[in-house]
Amino acid sequence: MTEPSEPRYPQAPPQYPQAPPHYPQAPHYRQAPQYPQAPPPAHPTQPPTRPAPPYPRTPPPAAPPAAPPPPVPHPHELRFEQRRVHISERQRGADDTAIGRLLLHVPNFLCSLLVVSLVSMFFGALGIVLVLAWLASGALVFHRPTERALARYVLKLRPPTPQELARLVPVWREVLARAGIEQHTYELWVEDSEELNAVAAAGHMVGVTRFALERLPSGQLAAVLAHELGHHVGGHSWSGLLGYWYALPGRIAWRLMLILTYVAIRVSGLFFWAGPLFVVIVFGVLAIATIGFLYGLPLLVLLMPYLLAAVGRRAEFHADQQAAALGFAPMLAEVLSGLQASEQHAAAVAAAGGKRVKRQGALARLLDSHPAYPARLERLGPYLGPPTGAG
Repeated sequence: MTEPSEPRYPQAPPQYPQAPPHYPQAPHYRQAPQYPQAPPPAHPTQPPTRPAPPYPRTPPPAAPPAAPPPPVPHPHELRFEQRRVHISERQRGADDTAIGRLLLHVPNFLCSLLVVSLVSMFFGALGIVLVLAWLASGALVFHRPTERALARYVLKLRPPTPQELARLVPVWREVLARAGIEQHTYELWVEDSEELNAVAAAGHMVGVTRFALERLPSGQLAAVLAHELGHHVGGHSWSGLLGYWYALPGRIAWRLMLILTYVAIRVSGLFFWAGPLFVVIVFGVLAIATIGFLYGLPLLVLLMPYLLAAVGRRAEFHADQQAAALGFAPMLAEVLSGLQASEQHAAAVAAAGGKRVKRQGALARLLDSHPAYPARLERLGPYLGPPTGAG
């Protein structure tokens, strides 16, 4: 049996039709139109300018104004440096004005002693204790707690704030250094007032207004404080307070006597001539009694206000001299000139407003405890030196 033979395949692969040798060409499109180009800039490095927009542009911000020049410092705005101090042996004293004031208060003191003695008679055996206690009470002038109470409740002063102390301490230290006074000897206090003023109170207090503290240059503030220190060094403050204290009972008795006299006149006025006659008899008896028993010293009470005012004016001159001797004469003279100008300006404003300016009479000037500003400026003349430009 024969084996099946293998199938026969064609020798060559089938022939497929070939791709055409050339494809059709792509269609031709119209080219974009050519627009004229802008000419190149003259300077290639500079950007081309753009036309201004049709709307107004916001103006550039204005430059900030130039800072004003710094204010010129006041010629009396001084800077005080802390330095070594030569302490003077005489921290306080009593000049001729202080002694004169004490002597002038002797009649007042005797009248007060008489009044206190008469009142003490109502207390029997304790009367002598009352008189001795009143005599010893003058020592309270130098008692610090009593002085502080007097400054706070009578003079309306207060302790300075830390900011005020930062302003006061360098100035006060310079004043004390020039005078040779220890810093703990006196205390600084402040008065809430818009007026230029200062005060030397009791035995250790120096008060200054807030206006003077905030408005015056350091040199002028030092001159004002040096003036008040002159009152303390000369004994003007403690002698004045001591005389006032010991004269107080007599003053009270005098006021009561005036009130009783006024009541007697009003009551006896109903009898026509009896009233004036009663007053003449009462004062006549008092005058004879004082002349016979006290050698007429109580009659000086009528002249006392004028004499004390004269001593007060002399004390102001001495305090000005103290400040000038410490080197503050130009500053003090400017302060006094400013006060005089303010006084004249106030009078001119009052006159322009139709108000009647009351002039001070001769007797009123005699009762003034402060001298006039021209007199004080004249006394400062020798400490100011020759005027500028003098040959």
